[in-house]
Amino acid sequence: MSTALSAHPERAALRRSISNTLKGSAGNLVEWYDVYVYSVFALYFESQFFSAADKNSTMYVWAIFAATFLMRPIGAWYFGRFADRFGRRRALTVSVSVMAGCSFLIAITPTASQIGIWAAIILLLARLLQGFATGGEYGTSATYMSEAAIPGRRGFLSSFHYVTLVGGHVLAQLTLLAMLSFWDKPEISAWGWRIAFGIGGIAALVVFWLRRSMDESLQESSIEAAREGRAKASGSMYELFVHQWRPLLLCFLITAGGTVAFYTYSVNGPKMIQSAFAGDDVMTGTLINLGVLTFLMVLQPLGGWLSDIVGRKSLLVFFGIGGVLYTWYMVTALPKQHDALMAFLILAVGFVILTGYTSINAVVKAELFPTHVRALGVGFGYALANSLFGGTAPLLYQAALKTDHVNTFALYVTAVIAVSLVVYVFFLKNKGPNWLDGTRQ
Repeated sequence: MSTALSAHPERAALRRSISNTLKGSAGNLVEWYDVYVYSVFALYFESQFFSAADKNSTMYVWAIFAATFLMRPIGAWYFGRFADRFGRRRALTVSVSVMAGCSFLIAITPTASQIGIWAAIILLLARLLQGFATGGEYGTSATYMSEAAIPGRRGFLSSFHYVTLVGGHVLAQLTLLAMLSFWDKPEISAWGWRIAFGIGGIAALVVFWLRRSMDESLQESSIEAAREGRAKASGSMYELFVHQWRPLLLCFLITAGGTVAFYTYSVNGPKMIQSAFAGDDVMTGTLINLGVLTFLMVLQPLGGWLSDIVGRKSLLVFFGIGGVLYTWYMVTALPKQHDALMAFLILAVGFVILTGYTSINAVVKAELFPTHVRALGVGFGYALANSLFGGTAPLLYQAALKTDHVNTFALYVTAVIAVSLVVYVFFLKNKGPNWLDGTRQ
């Protein structure tokens, strides 16, 4: 009888943890759909915001994509401070509201033929605001989902952070596939892309309602202390840079190789397939991308579960070694593939390697910081590395294509992953005391 009673609170805690994980991940799913609908539909709306006669229009589109990453450190600072002082739930609710508004704005923006350069300016401003919101979303949601997960299953439950992050990309690809089933490219370019952005705005409003019912993972006493001005170190940049600079630097270096690989594999990779299967094979390319991104999404819980058994460091080292050995081949071989199965397999192998980072990166970073600066530290460290290495990867790849320096780009990505690999091997522990479990003194 006593065993049953003791097991009951554990089951209740697990159910509560799963419920909060699902609510938190639903918002993450929608926010990242709004991020990736831009990259998936860029080929189609490019001519609506820039002159079709401008040979640099593709570069402009990806320059705007890269520019949004400049706002992520600002968003990470604002929302991280907000979350560490006034609660994770409130910060997440505000960030999804910003995303919704910007998606609706892009969906209704007049074309360049109607308002000239103002179309591109509105697109840039909307995307900058979305970059601001995404900067806050990553750190706060990674913190919330890691804190909401129960010990012993943190790797598995927090892996749903990237299930939904990749899921946003899958939904964007699925939206394009559905449109291609009914309309031709000229119709999608004319107005279909507006529907895609509108879907993101509507879904974000639904998530706004869901997030209001989430449990708060930050203790009420901490929130009350911040309100009364007694917790001056909570969400403080001074605290982060003076007293927590070591975990901040680690967070930055852990992220650098992971984020450049993530955007090279999951954004550039599908674009390589999209280009290789352009023209009459556009549906084939879209199906390959949808299938392989779904594969990446399904891999995340497996990676998280494995990390709870063998430790986080083991998976990161696997990613680092795999990324160093495989990136050059993938970047140079994938664009030349016109066989659907081979294209799928080449990118799928890359995604298996990438899962060593993506499935656990949220919990690895959350374990580095104490509660009072966790959302700020995770978000800011990630955003800095993401802005420098992740967001620029699609733009650098496009520039490499135009100047015939793809090999140089592949070596650059490999070198950044190698730097992170050194950090994984020499500066991380597989298991041990950490701030998240309250075992670090």
